[in-house]
Amino acid sequence: MRAQVVLTDNKTEIRPVIPGEPAIETLVRRIGSFSKRHVSIVIGGVLLFLLVAMAVLAPYLWTSDPTALSPTHRLQPPSFQHWFGTDLLGRDIYSRVVYGARVSLSVGFAVAALASICGLAIGMTGGFFRWIDGIVMRIMDGIMSIPPVLLAVALTALVRAGVGNVVVAITVAEMPRVARLVRSSVLSLREQPFIDAAITAGTPMPGILLRHILPNLVAPMTVQATYICASAMILESILSFIGAGTPPIIPSWGNIMADGRALWQVKPFIIFFPAVFLSITILSVNLMGDGLRDALDPRMGRSR
Repeated sequence: MRAQVVLTDNKTEIRPVIPGEPAIETLVRRIGSFSKRHVSIVIGGVLLFLLVAMAVLAPYLWTSDPTALSPTHRLQPPSFQHWFGTDLLGRDIYSRVVYGARVSLSVGFAVAALASICGLAIGMTGGFFRWIDGIVMRIMDGIMSIPPVLLAVALTALVRAGVGNVVVAITVAEMPRVARLVRSSVLSLREQPFIDAAITAGTPMPGILLRHILPNLVAPMTVQATYICASAMILESILSFIGAGTPPIIPSWGNIMADGRALWQVKPFIIFFPAVFLSITILSVNLMGDGLRDALDPRMGRSR
């Protein structure tokens, strides 16, 4: 009977290979094994998938126009007609919450991608080229000295409100954190023997960065991107809550909570439902980040 070697975390197991075993059974067994070892990734991934599906399928989830006004139905409590109630202008809160997921998720994913790309380029440049490291990192330190909310408010105040401008503002605030993480990783990698061997072999600098440095940054960058995504969603909600984010005509969880803050003591459902969805979204992203950290770097994982 043939056998195969399977690496699970820090242990190596030898499992028999059953001749003629269906591929579907093999796949199911591997998925089950992965789920047992990385529960955080599975739970976070399922929650995030459901939220993304909700945002994509918003028009088909028994929603109405999230901007439609109905003064005769204002401030109604949750009912069969309005599942989450209505706000001050009679707008259906359920529809606004479902459509608001599009704003938060798009901002989170866009900021995570842009901040990761820009921070990666800046961190690799600063960490590998000593002559530019001091200048670039002092600029990043200056940006980091400003609280992200104040920096985002200042940037959005210079231009008109909009989702794109909010993404740019939050990206600028989050980019220095990625740059410093990449720089610290590059500084340790450049002292490794395989980098000296690549330089001795005459490998050009772009080849060293792309073939030897970049692959070793994938794991920490993936984990950092999840936390940036969660932080971006919180910042977007804060900006929208104080009126410096997305315009009121665009439904977002921050806008919905801002509309109900004056009545939260008598009509708490206006704030409760968007706050719950925002919390679940942040929880799902953080669970994935925590699970990815344990999976990609077992030394940092919890003892099992």
